[in-house]
Amino acid sequence: MEIVVLLKQVPATESLVKIADDGVSIQTDDIKFVMNPYDEFAVEEALRIREAQGGKVSIISVGTEKTIEAIRTALAMGADEGILINDPVLTGCDALGIARVLAAVIKDIPYDLIIAGQRAVDDDNYQVGGAVAEFLGIPGISLVIKQEIADGKIKCHRSIDGGTAVLEAPLPALFTTQRGLNEPRYASLPGIMKAKKKPLDIKT
Repeated sequence: MEIVVLLKQVPATESLVKIADDGVSIQTDDIKFVMNPYDEFAVEEALRIREAQGGKVSIISVGTEKTIEAIRTALAMGADEGILINDPVLTGCDALGIARVLAAVIKDIPYDLIIAGQRAVDDDNYQVGGAVAEFLGIPGISLVIKQEIADGKIKCHRSIDGGTAVLEAPLPALFTTQRGLNEPRYASLPGIMKAKKKPLDIKT
């Protein structure tokens, strides 16, 4: 199974954030950046699916060269390859624009399933995952706490008021992760060493 994980690099939650001189962006010189926590659930779930069904896990992110560190973290966890979309034109791009770019790149690679974090903790944005599914013309299911794949379909469970909703869709499909889906693994030392040799394609 070909699995794509959408990843975003964000400031660590303990970082002291200062507004830059432009009044819009933040100063990044002294900030520690990490993988978006909800994307960690996405990487972990992708790895579990690959372990059960075989296949490949590809990480895709839009960002700068600094984002390579977050991609390498996912590779150290066990993902197979990374793709960084690094284009200055995308600086300050909104969620819809980022989703359009991600979808354009994904169209050119094989995929059966796309997994994304439910939101990014830096801007509290829930839009990218669903928009990518829309641009690709595939089913999108949000806030998933459990999934099952069989016979070319995915069955997803999500919490609702008073219970759980179960939704089913044909593959290819996209779903976004919620807390409780899994417990992300830590990257091992051998995994960190292997990550340095795994393919990482930078598109500009």
